Amino acid sequence: MAKPIGNTPTLEGKNAREFLKRMKCPPTKGDLELKRKIDEQRKVYFNLEF
Repeated sequence: MAKPIGNTPTLEGKNAREFLKRMKCPPTKGDLELKRKIDEQRKVYFNLEF
């Protein structure tokens, strides 16, 4: 079983606003390409269909 990395930090103020702004943005072409590559590898290693 994996060990936890550590506690999740609490975001406040400017950091929290920037985080929320980033989450509301649509994914970039790079994000979509990375997701495609990850999905391909999951199909190979875990024999999954999406």
